[in-house]
Amino acid sequence: MESLPEVSVVIPTRARPELVTRAVRSALAQTVGAIEVIVVIDGPDEPTSRALARIADARLRVVVVPAPGGAPNARNVGVRAARAPWTALLDDDDEWLPGKLAAQLAAAGAARAALPVVASRLINRTPRADSVLPRRLPAPDEPVCEYLTVRRGLFYGDGFVQTSTIMAPTVLLRREPFTVGLRRMQELDWVLRAVHHDDVELIVAAEPLVIFHQDENRPRITLSSPWQGQLDWLRRSRHLFTPRAYAALAMSVIGSMAAPTRSARVFALLLRDARRHGRPGAVDYLTYLQIWLIPPALRHRVRDLLLGRRRTPDRAVAAAPAADASVPSRPARADRDEELARDGALR
Repeated sequence: MESLPEVSVVIPTRARPELVTRAVRSALAQTVGAIEVIVVIDGPDEPTSRALARIADARLRVVVVPAPGGAPNARNVGVRAARAPWTALLDDDDEWLPGKLAAQLAAAGAARAALPVVASRLINRTPRADSVLPRRLPAPDEPVCEYLTVRRGLFYGDGFVQTSTIMAPTVLLRREPFTVGLRRMQELDWVLRAVHHDDVELIVAAEPLVIFHQDENRPRITLSSPWQGQLDWLRRSRHLFTPRAYAALAMSVIGSMAAPTRSARVFALLLRDARRHGRPGAVDYLTYLQIWLIPPALRHRVRDLLLGRRRTPDRAVAAAPAADASVPSRPARADRDEELARDGALR
């Protein structure tokens, strides 16, 4: 009788056979061997199907969706096909370090909540350098929505959860599926809905366990998402945010998406919305002004100077932030480029 896997890995993909093959091999190389890897191809895609067929590992399963429905839908399809009690998500253009699942299973075993969501730091890989994100871990009793949205610096945020770091109980991912049609901030939307339940907690492993690739020259759906749609989503999701977090997201993230319009009407609309439904702090006002007034290229250079980034021929992974940011056991309460959303351009 075949034993059930300990973890199901779900990888959505479309038209990127070389990248998804790299992702799959990193999943199959985990030190936890009792896994299954479910690749969901978002619509018929013969090159990808052929590339995956060349991977001779019985733990790999391929599901082809009849018509493209987007990454959130493909993730949901994979979760429904999962047989393990835990499901770990992996984007097709990222890869895992070998001990990723083992570290997360250990963290989950020490959790106090019945349904822990375990994320981790990651190595943010760009042509300029490698760095470790998030810069800090959640503080004890810090609302998750504030950890993921409220910034402490003008040019960058601190908290961050990215899809490829998430491992969660399969039952939770079925209870709270990804929002189909949401083109940006998919992780943020899902994590906040998940931790809204009393039996769920967010744990962020201190060590970086994922390589988050940003150096491939390819289009990114998230960058084309209109700001109006994200503002509508924020308004619908207001119950998931504290006033402080609502204002921070409206002014820094959605503000960065709207700033290219250079519209005084849009500037006033977002500011009014943040003040009406949220509670902006001084950093939010200063961030909002610099997003609208300083050209993006100059913001990028200033941010890199502040973070000590420089272009080097040999990538060296930046040291992880100090371990004083201990992993909380129960805080009171994020598609790609979630850290980009912190000020509209983390690249």
